[in-house]
Amino acid sequence: MNFACRRPGLGRAVGVVAVAVAVLAGSGEAVAAPGTGSGSGSAGSSDSGSLGGSSDLGSSDSGSVTSGSTMPESWQDDPGPIPPLRDDIVTPAIVSEKFTSERVARFLIASPALHREVGVDVLLAADSSRPTLYMLEGVGAGEDQSAWMYMTDAPKFFADKNINVVLTNGGVASLYTDWDERDPKVGLHKWETFLTKELPSLINARLKTNGVNAIAGTSMGAQGAMMLAHRRPDLYRGIAVFSGCYSTTDDVGRLSTQVTVSSRGGDPAKMWGVPGGPEWAAHDTVRNAEALRGKPIYLSVGTGIVGEHEGPGTDAERIFVGGGIEAAANQCTRRLDKKLRELGIPATVDYEVTGVHAWAYWNDRLPKAWPTLRQALGV
Repeated sequence: MNFACRRPGLGRAVGVVAVAVAVLAGSGEAVAAPGTGSGSGSAGSSDSGSLGGSSDLGSSDSGSVTSGSTMPESWQDDPGPIPPLRDDIVTPAIVSEKFTSERVARFLIASPALHREVGVDVLLAADSSRPTLYMLEGVGAGEDQSAWMYMTDAPKFFADKNINVVLTNGGVASLYTDWDERDPKVGLHKWETFLTKELPSLINARLKTNGVNAIAGTSMGAQGAMMLAHRRPDLYRGIAVFSGCYSTTDDVGRLSTQVTVSSRGGDPAKMWGVPGGPEWAAHDTVRNAEALRGKPIYLSVGTGIVGEHEGPGTDAERIFVGGGIEAAANQCTRRLDKKLRELGIPATVDYEVTGVHAWAYWNDRLPKAWPTLRQALGV
């Protein structure tokens, strides 16, 4: 599931738990079996199939999840103000650079696709001609800074890795995809065009990189990273994702996608048309997993069971909402894992025995993802 990266409101918390329960009830298995632990490839391979009992994880389309399966308005979070749009941006360009240290900066990008200026945090390699890792975050992605910068140790972790890291700002409830229509609540989303056509050429030219890229993401950004990788296999050499959902057309994936978008008031039908249509299938990584062949892949997810980062005094919302979301993400991860194994596509899959949907766990898993990313980037 792709709902949380920044703290949800109480109303949405109730809704998220309800959705997670619906997903888990339909999937037939709430969490990874105790003792499956972390592993590669076939670890934790049990899967009860899609909602409705089909064994084809990519094709269930029973109609039980419809265009009306969205988050009720009373449960939605405020998406924040829509960034002002401009019609005078015709050429992608880096319009400003603000350095907070020799190797940490924030670039402001003029984007014709997004009709506005959008920020990216940049961690520069000691030798900037090195490869580049792009990192996405969750449904509440803020405009001012990537949460990877202040919710994790990513800046410190990558300081000695000699790669460039580009962390996007903004994209609330967008799935980092190109929407068919502008939405009155969440605005204009043309993120696939920005991330795959506009931004890389600017970064490569500015930093004089070697043109080798990989992509990573958490929660909504995990789904976005996988979608971009299967839709642009020529652009990304590898993928690392944490606690996401990777289908859009089976009942579980469609419900997750619709609720992710509508949790901030967005209309899923403005994204790819009526749910279940051809563009929904085109963005379904489980259905399109063959496009990932030959790429190093890292998948990670917890179980929803409280772990080392929860204790006496921990917010109940973190435990129950974060636990429910992570348990649902566990099922989503198993679906993609099974499909990859059916296709004979290797992947490193970490099924952690505990962990809720929280940044502290993604911070712990970042070093575990590094061997896969290092292989992909050739460093």
